[in-house]
Amino acid sequence: MTLLPTVVTAPPEVPEARGEISRMVRDRLLEGGRLPLEADIARSSPYGEDLQLALHLCYELHYQGFAGVPDTLEWDPGLLRVRALMEHRFESALRHDCRHHAGVDEALAALLLEPVDGTGVSHFLASSGEPWHLREYVALRSVHQLREADPHLWVIPRLRGRAKAAMVAVEYDEYGCGRPERMHSRLYAELMADLGLDPSYGRHVDMAGAEVLAVSNLMTMFGLHRRLRGALVGHFAVVETTSPPAAARIAAALRRTGAGPAAERYYEEHVEADAVHEQVVRREVVGGLLDDEPDLADDVAFGIAATSFLEDRLGDRVLDAWSRDESALRAPLPQTSGSGP
Repeated sequence: MTLLPTVVTAPPEVPEARGEISRMVRDRLLEGGRLPLEADIARSSPYGEDLQLALHLCYELHYQGFAGVPDTLEWDPGLLRVRALMEHRFESALRHDCRHHAGVDEALAALLLEPVDGTGVSHFLASSGEPWHLREYVALRSVHQLREADPHLWVIPRLRGRAKAAMVAVEYDEYGCGRPERMHSRLYAELMADLGLDPSYGRHVDMAGAEVLAVSNLMTMFGLHRRLRGALVGHFAVVETTSPPAAARIAAALRRTGAGPAAERYYEEHVEADAVHEQVVRREVVGGLLDDEPDLADDVAFGIAATSFLEDRLGDRVLDAWSRDESALRAPLPQTSGSGP
C-alpha cells in the first residue's frame, strides 16, 4: 500500500476559469486586477459553473490556498466583497428553491427512510457499477473528502453546552482520534491511490462540475457564517444520517470489483462510525442546539433541505451521464487497464 504524507505538502494549482466571474477572481488571485461588479454577479446562474467555481476560489483561501497566491489575499477586502455578493446569490436561490421545507423532526425522520426504488448513485454502484464508475465517483467526491470535516469545525466555537461537546466528540473521530494515519481525509487519499487516482489535494477540481462544487461550497458557506450555525448543524445531520447505508453499498461495490483493501477501508469505517455518529448528532448536537436556541429550528431544517436539494442535483447529474454510458466528469481521468466509459 502506498504510504502518503500525513499533511498536505503543497497547495494546489489555481483551477482554470469557467466564465467571466471566475476569470476575474482567478486573475485577482494570480495577477491583481479588477473584480466582478454586483451587476455581473446578479446576472449569473446561482448554481452555474462560473459562480460556483468563483466561490470555490474564494473559499479555498481559508483552507490550503493555492500555489503562487499570497496568503494575505485570504482577507482581501475586494475578494470578501465579491464573495459576499456571490454568497447572497447562492443562498437566495437555495432559500427560494427550499422554501417549502419540512420542520426539523419531520426532516430528520425522512432522512432515516431509504427510498423504495433504490435509484441513487450508491444503489447504482452497488448493483451495476463498473470500475470506471467508482473511479469517477471517488474523484468527484475528493473535492470535499480530502478536507473531510474541516468546514464543520467552524461551528464549534458558536455552539455551547451539549451541542458543543457532542460536536467535538464526533469531529474527534473524523480526525482519527489523534492518530494521523486514521484521519478520514487520509483514508480517502489511500482509497484514491488504491483506485489508481492521484490523491493530491485539489487535483480533481477542474474535472468536477458545478453540482459538485455547489455541494462543497454549501458547507463552507454555512461554516463561515455564525448566523448560519443552525443550517450547518442541519447539514451535518444529513451527512451523518445518510452516510452508513450509502457507505455500505459503495463498500460492497468496491469488493465486487476487486478494488483493494485501502479502497474498502474508507467506506467500511463510515458504516460503523457514522452509525454511532448519527445518534449523537440527532440527540445531542441538534437536540442540544435547539434546547439552547429553539429559534434556530427553521435554520436547521433549511440546512437539511438545502443539503438534500444539492445532493439530489448532483446525483441526477451523475446518473444521467452514466445512463448514456458517458463520463460524469468535465475532463477524462487518466485511463487504467480496462477502464473508461
